[in-house]
Order: sequence, then structure tokens, then C-alpha cells
Amino acid sequence: MKTLINKFNSDKTFKQNTITYLIVIVAYLICQSLIMGGVMSNSMKGLLIQFCYYIIMAVSLNLTVGILGELSLGHAGFMCIGAFTGAILYKTLGTVLTFKPLLLLICIVAGALLAGIFGFLIGIPVLRLKGDYLAIVTLAFGEIIKNVCAAVFLGKDSKGFHISLKDQAALNMEDSGEMIIKGPLGITGLSFTVSFTACVILVLITLIIVLNLVNSRTGRAVMAIRDNRIAAEATGINITKYKMLAFTISAALAGVAGVLYASSLSTLASSSKNFGYNMSIMILVYVVLGGIGNIRGSVIATVILVLLPEKLRFLSNYRMLIYAVVLIAMMLINWSPQARAKRDVLLSKINIFKKKTDEKEVQ
Repeated sequence: MKTLINKFNSDKTFKQNTITYLIVIVAYLICQSLIMGGVMSNSMKGLLIQFCYYIIMAVSLNLTVGILGELSLGHAGFMCIGAFTGAILYKTLGTVLTFKPLLLLICIVAGALLAGIFGFLIGIPVLRLKGDYLAIVTLAFGEIIKNVCAAVFLGKDSKGFHISLKDQAALNMEDSGEMIIKGPLGITGLSFTVSFTACVILVLITLIIVLNLVNSRTGRAVMAIRDNRIAAEATGINITKYKMLAFTISAALAGVAGVLYASSLSTLASSSKNFGYNMSIMILVYVVLGGIGNIRGSVIATVILVLLPEKLRFLSNYRMLIYAVVLIAMMLINWSPQARAKRDVLLSKINIFKKKTDEKEVQ
């Protein structure tokens, strides 16, 4: 314990990471105490799972946008892959595997693995591009994934699985067969639920993976590529290897968020609302407002921006107007040079006051 305290005081990176973990743990304990005390409303309880999968999405996208420095607009596509993978496995294994925690673990691992594989395959051509071109191509891939999932008909009978991109009749299934994916209607009859505790654990695992990656030798190589590709390549850094690694991990974590997202629905459909362009942009807004490259900022911004529209529902038509004003205000505070300068002056004054107080206590 004493070693950990000394490390906390001396190692700045360890200190910052520990603070981030503690923020999540303290928030979880507060929510659990409110639930057990019967104080938390049902609408707020419904948001708890949303907080978790949106935080995972924001942190994973920040790995691509903030740490790698590449603008990806198709992140919702990887979420879609994870969601459908988890839902399909639940529908097929749910009757065989009765131990739900193990079933959930299998769904999460499979969703992350398949999303990571697609991230790797998509990253091969995409990461050769730069700037606007990369953003447009990732957007196209996200839309392709969404539309393919909306066109698939998948069924299962005694002969095995049947798949078609035409219609349900083309499957030629037995009458006793079961439809799993019904094309545009998606997957219906989902009933697997994930506890808030499990979701928080996954958030902490995501933070541990990303923060340790960022502060490792690999993370420093990735950030060197972001800052100056030519200089990084000149020093012997394998550009392709590190870019692919960061992009694949980001996609895999988005797949985990997709499984959690599917667990909160009774019907999973690949619509524009669920996995389209708007979802990717919304997650990008969380990342930008929290600070590009700032993992803790992504967590805080996500919670605020998910909670705000719900708390403003009583304002009816003015709700989204106020939401937009808050977004603009947060953007100016975080990124305006004048606002940042004033913030730095204020922080310096606070630090000076702290030093004077400490000196008085020593005397």
C-alpha cells in the first residue's frame, strides 16, 4: 500500500490514470447507493447503461481521432458489427447455454473479436489515405456495413444456418425453422440484459486498455506518427504496424459497446438512427467537446451530453435549442484561445494560493 502511495505521489501519469479510474468508481458507488435507497428515478436508471456504452464508444474513437490523429466517421459501423454478433449468438446459444454471465461473456468477446477483424481489414486500404479522404472512406464503410446488415436474412433449422440477401422465401427453410435476422426488421425477441455493474467493469477495462496503451512505448510511437509522420518513419517506427494496431483496438472496443447497446433493446434493426452517420457524428461530438486526446474528458463530456437532453425534456420544443447553446458554449470554453488563456491564468492563481497555504502550514 505504501509503495502505491509513493508511486501515486511521484509518477504523474500513474496519478492521472488513477484519478480517472476513481472518478468512474465513485460515480458507480453513488449511483448504486441512490438505487438501493430508492431515490433514483426510473428514467435515470434507464440512462445508466447508455452512459456506459457511449463512454466506451467515445474513448475508443478518441484512440483513433485523438491519439492516432486520423478522422474516422464510420465508427458506428463497428458498433453495428458488435451488436449483431452479440445478438445472433444470444439467439442461437440462449437455449443451450443457461448460465447467462458466461453467455454474455461469449457475446462480448465474439463482438469485440469480429469488430476488430473488420477494423483490421478495413484499415488496410483506409489508413493509406489522409485527411478528408480518410474521413469520406470510413464514412462509406460505415454505411456499407449498416446497409449490408439491413439486407441480410438469416435463419436456422435442422439442416443448419441459411442466409440470403434477397428475401425470407429464398432461404428455403423447414417450417420448424427459426428466423434470426429478418432483413430490415432486424433481430426481434431479444431479452438478454446486462447489469449496471457489468457495464461499469467493461468501462474500467476499456479505460485500462486505452490509458495503458497511450502511456506505453506503443502509444508513444502512435503519437509520434500523429505529430510528424516523416520524422517518425525516419527514426525507424513501423508506420503501418502502429496505425493498424490502434485502429483495430479502437474497432474492437466499439464492438464491445455494440453488444451492450444490443442488450438494451428488444428489437435490433440496422437503421440510420441506430448505426448511421448521425451516430458516428454524435460520438465524435463527445470526443471533441471532451478534448481530442483527453480520455478523461471524453468520459465526462459523454455523461453530460447524454444526460442533458433527458433533463431538458420539460422544455419541450426549446430542449434541443438549449442543448445546441450548451454545445457551442463548451466548444468555446475548451477551444477558444481567449477562454483557454483566462482559464490558465485562473489555474495559476489557484496554484499560487495553494503554495502559500502549504508554506503557512509548514511554518
